[in-house]
Amino acid sequence: MELKTLMMGTVLSLATAAPAFANKADDTLRLAFLKELESADNYFNSAREGILIARAVWDGLLYRDPDTGEFKGNLATEWTWVDDVTIELKLREDVTFHNGEPFNADDVVYTVNFVTNPDNGVKVSTNVNWMKNAEKIDDYTVRINLVAPFPPAEEYLAGPVVMYPDEYYAKVGPTGMATAPIGTGPYRVDRVEPGKLYELSRYDGYHDSPKGEAQIGKVEIKTIPDMNTQVAELFNGGLDFLWNVPADQAEKLAEMEDRFDVVNAQAIRVGYISMDAAGASDPDGPMTNPKVRQAIYHAIDRQAIVDALVKGSSEVINAGCAPIQFGCDLSVTTYDYDPEKAKALLAEAGYPDGFEIDFYAYRDRPYAEALMGFLNAVGIKTNFSYLQYAALREKREKKEVPISFQTWGSYSLADVSAITGEFFTGGSLDDAMDPEVIEWVKAAGATTDRAKREELYSKAHAKIADEAYWVPLWTYNVNYVLTKELDFDPTDDELVRFVDFSWK
Repeated sequence: MELKTLMMGTVLSLATAAPAFANKADDTLRLAFLKELESADNYFNSAREGILIARAVWDGLLYRDPDTGEFKGNLATEWTWVDDVTIELKLREDVTFHNGEPFNADDVVYTVNFVTNPDNGVKVSTNVNWMKNAEKIDDYTVRINLVAPFPPAEEYLAGPVVMYPDEYYAKVGPTGMATAPIGTGPYRVDRVEPGKLYELSRYDGYHDSPKGEAQIGKVEIKTIPDMNTQVAELFNGGLDFLWNVPADQAEKLAEMEDRFDVVNAQAIRVGYISMDAAGASDPDGPMTNPKVRQAIYHAIDRQAIVDALVKGSSEVINAGCAPIQFGCDLSVTTYDYDPEKAKALLAEAGYPDGFEIDFYAYRDRPYAEALMGFLNAVGIKTNFSYLQYAALREKREKKEVPISFQTWGSYSLADVSAITGEFFTGGSLDDAMDPEVIEWVKAAGATTDRAKREELYSKAHAKIADEAYWVPLWTYNVNYVLTKELDFDPTDDELVRFVDFSWK
C-alpha cells in the first residue's frame, strides 16, 4: 500500500501542470478498460467491459428503466405472455442496422435460434438457455418459446439478449462480429483493435428508443491495464472518464475538486471466494473438506478489508448474491472472523501445520493480497497466481483452480438466477456440484410462483453457507472520476451507458 500511495503522489505532482479537458473540442469521450475483452461479440464475452460496449452497440427487445425498474419496449413495441412458456412480441418497423439491413422478425428468429443452440458455445449459457427457440408469425411478429416457465424472462430480454442482423451474422459469425460489430444501438463501431482499442461514433439513424439518443459524437476506448497510468492519462487530457477507481486514488482525486468530479455509486457486483469443494482439480485436496472451507471463512476479516480498502457504500455479505436481487436470502449461517477457530478447524481436518495452495485472482490485486495475508496468518500458505480474466475463467472451466477470489456483476440483472443459477446448477463453473443445491436452484428457475422461488433459493443459499462452498465477501461500489466539462449521473446497476454522457 505504501508503494501504491507513493506512485499516486508522483502521478499527481507530475501532472498538475499538464493540460486537461482537451476532448470536448473534438466531441470525443475518451475512457479506458483495465482488462482485455474476451470478444467484442456480446455472446462470447462475460466481462463487464464487454457489457458496456454491448449496451451501446446493440439493442434488446425490451428495456429496463434503471431509475424506475419499469420494462419498456425497445426493438419490440409490445409483448404478451401467451402462456407460461410463450411470449409474443410485436416489433418496430422503423429500425435499421448499422450496415443498412432492415430489422425484422428474421433477425430475432436467427439470433435466438443461434444462441440457444449449444453447439455454438455461447459464453454465458444461462443468459440464453431458458429460451427454447423463436418462431416468426409475420415480418414484425415473433414468438419466443421457453424451455420451462422462467420468471425473469423480461429482465434478460432487456439485458444480455440482444438482437443481431441475420444476414451479416450468418456470413461473418462470432469472429467477424468481434472485429466488425454491427448492431442497431445508439453507437456504431468504426474500428476495433482486439484487446486494445475500440472506436465508436453516434449512429444518426438510431430509432426512437427509450435508451435515448447519444449526446456525444464519438467514444474512444483504450485498454490500459494499470490504474496509475489511467490517472496520468486523465491529467494529460488523454482520458475524460475513469471508472472502478480504487478508493485511495479516488479520495486523492476528490481533493482536486476544481479539476475533477468524483462520484461513488453502489453496484450489483459482489465479491466471493470459490473453493473446489467437488475435488475436480484435486480429488484429495484440502478444499474437499468442509472444515477447511469453514476455516478459510473464519480466517478472513472481511469487515477490515471493506473498511481499509473497498470503502464507499460497500458492505459485508453472508450469502453469495446482491441484496437488491430477488431471491437473495442473507439470513444464513455466518462465520465471524476468528483466526484461532480457523486454526482449530484446520487441525481437526488433519492440517495442524496448515498447507500450501495456489490462490488465483484476476482483479483488485490489493484485495486479493489482503485475503491471502489472512490465510497465511492461520497457516494456509498461498502461492499467488494473478491472471487476465479470460485466462482465469478458462482455467476454472477446465477445473484447474483449487481456490480463487472472484467477483460477479450478474449482468446487472436484479434476480439471483443471474448468479446462483450461473454457479450452482452443475455447469463448468460450479465448484460444489451438490446435487441437492442443483435441484433446488433449477427448480427455482423454472417456476413462476414467487413465494416458491424464494423458498427454493433460500434452501440453496442456506446449504451453500452451511457447507461453506463459497466465502461471500462484500458488495462492490464504483468510484467514477470525470473531468469538469463532462456530465454523467451513474446508476446503481454498474452499467456505464455511453448515451448518458454529455458535455456541460
